[in-house]
Amino acid sequence: MKTIKNIRSITIALMTLMLVSACETEFFNPNAPTESQVLSSREGLVALSVGIKQLYSTTGLRWIIETPAITAREGGITTTFQNMIELEEGGADLPNFNSNVSGMWATLLRVMVMSDNLIESAAEVDLGSDTRNTFIAFGSFFKALSIGALSQHYEQVIVQPSQNNDASFVSQAQGYQTAITLLETAKSSLSGASIPSDFSSNVLGGLDMLNSVNAMLARFNLFAGNYDAAISAAQAVNLNVASVWEYDVQSQNPVWSRVFQNNAPNFKPRDNFGLPTDIFSFNPNDGRLAFYLVPLDQDNQNNLPIEDLAGFFTSPTGSMPVYLPGEMSLVIAEANVRKASPDLNAAVAALNAVKTKTDDPFGVNANVGEYDGPLTADDILLEIYKNRRAELFLTGLSLEDSRRFNRPQPSPQPLMFSDERNRNFYPYPERERNNNPNTPSDPSI
Repeated sequence: MKTIKNIRSITIALMTLMLVSACETEFFNPNAPTESQVLSSREGLVALSVGIKQLYSTTGLRWIIETPAITAREGGITTTFQNMIELEEGGADLPNFNSNVSGMWATLLRVMVMSDNLIESAAEVDLGSDTRNTFIAFGSFFKALSIGALSQHYEQVIVQPSQNNDASFVSQAQGYQTAITLLETAKSSLSGASIPSDFSSNVLGGLDMLNSVNAMLARFNLFAGNYDAAISAAQAVNLNVASVWEYDVQSQNPVWSRVFQNNAPNFKPRDNFGLPTDIFSFNPNDGRLAFYLVPLDQDNQNNLPIEDLAGFFTSPTGSMPVYLPGEMSLVIAEANVRKASPDLNAAVAALNAVKTKTDDPFGVNANVGEYDGPLTADDILLEIYKNRRAELFLTGLSLEDSRRFNRPQPSPQPLMFSDERNRNFYPYPERERNNNPNTPSDPSI
């Protein structure tokens, strides 16, 4: 118990240091440990790991899930907060001071800095090889998650933060490749290593590291166009293992806090998972409808039909999946269509594994009939896209999916609520532009 209390105390101190370091004015507290003191012990590195996971799984996932949900029409706003109004209106005039746009950028960069500190400090502190490899794998995993998430939403990204405000930008494609390289480092570090039991209990909790690393390798290799590698990584994931982000009364489920807390929702899910009903129709018996949505005969202030939310988001302490098993089958399906020598039969088999599923460890079971459409690449991809939206609802993947499947381009004009998405990428945050001379021009839409 004393060890856990010490870790919590060090975590709070370290998070404070990280926050202060991002401010222009610093205040010296003679009673607080310095960053170098915190990072020079095994206990300090455990506390840093706790802080990384907590920041990513709460604040980070809030921005990652909520922001594209509004842009790609998974959700409709139910508030008068200006940041949400701006997101739903979209168009070329979305301001770069929008708090969602800047919040996602700043939070994920902070996770990257903390992850770098963990990786670098693990090489300096006197540790056993298993413990050192565990810290390196953990830091590499979270840095990869952050770079990958940024690459899903910004046309160019930073992969190596700089304290001098002069970080270089790389293309979205290079961002994905950097995330993949970090994940390969994490996988290599885990190979043959035994994760210390106290790290598993105090840090990981429900997070299964190896399966999660393979799942993200599958995800980002697919996004990068490395289709054979995506298939291989997806096949390496144990689909019976549930890897989850855990929450408690202090660190609450970030979607619950935006939809249910104080009975003041900022958004609600859209009917039909936000897809146009004239193109994408779901079997009324599709189990994912009842899993994620509660029927509500209501429109939001922009006359967009909305539902009540169910699924993983109805409790402040309810866990959320790090990845869904169905995503791996859909990665295999899509990659088999897109690879250099397409295998449409293998794609349909993987797609059917999702459509007919009845034994999902999270209960996300479509349980409908097999695909019976034309055996053409375009038709199969359309069905895969539809099932990705239903299977992976509110997981932060909708904007990347909408672009990758070449759904209709958004209008540069705001208030075009019939558009399937209202942006392709987000503008670079105002603070980055004002401080970093390397910041690129904003994308037009």
